[in-house]
Amino acid sequence: MNRILQSPLTVIGAAGLMFFLTLFLTLNTTHFGAVNAATKEPPSPTDDPSWKFRNPEMDQWISNMKEEREALAVRTQELKDWEQRLTVESREIASITQAVSVAQADYDRRVVMFKEQEKENIKKQLKVVSGMSPDGAVAMMTEMPDNEVVKLLFSMKTDIAGAILDAMSKVGQPQAKRAAMLAQRLKDVLPNAPTNTPANASP
Repeated sequence: MNRILQSPLTVIGAAGLMFFLTLFLTLNTTHFGAVNAATKEPPSPTDDPSWKFRNPEMDQWISNMKEEREALAVRTQELKDWEQRLTVESREIASITQAVSVAQADYDRRVVMFKEQEKENIKKQLKVVSGMSPDGAVAMMTEMPDNEVVKLLFSMKTDIAGAILDAMSKVGQPQAKRAAMLAQRLKDVLPNAPTNTPANASP
């Protein structure tokens, strides 16, 4: 038995067994335990992958871009609303312009008709006055507005108009002033109007 225990092979085997046993116990209690403990520690912020990297300046820039995009969308919608409103107003203006053109054309037609009718009335009055004496013409013109009298005198021959104004100046002071006023208005519209009217004639 002693020979077996003192045998080199026995010594080597025992030493090897002790080595592997010591190695196993050392690795099991220290190395792997440290590794397991290390894996249980929370990951460091610096250990995050690159796609999880957060930059405050980049976040602010992205936020500003979103705000500008939203503001641009609002502005675009406002411009579209203004365009629609301008289109509607343009149509309304075109409709109003057309209505005004129609009204102007109708007004011009009525003015022409009125002027033609006025000419006919003046012609009729001229025929009536032509058959009257100056005193009779003055009596008729006394009831007429000044504008109509001026038009009537303007359409007469110069000598007939002068005779009527002369007769009017002799009716009385008010009519004498009216004759002077009518003569001045005739002079304004017709330089060759009768000037032989005694504007300063006594009543």
